[in-house]
Amino acid sequence: MSQITTHILDTTRGLPAQNVPITLFAQQGNDWQEINGGVTNDDGRLPGLLAEGETLPAGIYRMHFATSAYFKANNEEGFYPYVDIVFEIDASGTHYHIPLLLTAFGYSTYRGS
Repeated sequence: MSQITTHILDTTRGLPAQNVPITLFAQQGNDWQEINGGVTNDDGRLPGLLAEGETLPAGIYRMHFATSAYFKANNEEGFYPYVDIVFEIDASGTHYHIPLLLTAFGYSTYRGS
């Protein structure tokens, strides 16, 4: 399993959010370096965000969810064209699950398991 995983649930529809582009970045000083990215699958997940066994160093990271693509694909006007979730990981190699609960006019997140 990837050290960092994510999924998106459209809480208005009660369904996974499919085909949402996601990009993972690492903070490097005042800049952000892209690590990897992809698009959510039918289950609203992005498997393989990191290679199996790949462990990131301690630091600050950002997941960029391009939500406007999802809203447009569903003929919906969303208030948030994207959602950025910034989080910090330690050097333990622990698994981090970063879910996004999404509606057209709101979102929430938490550290999952």
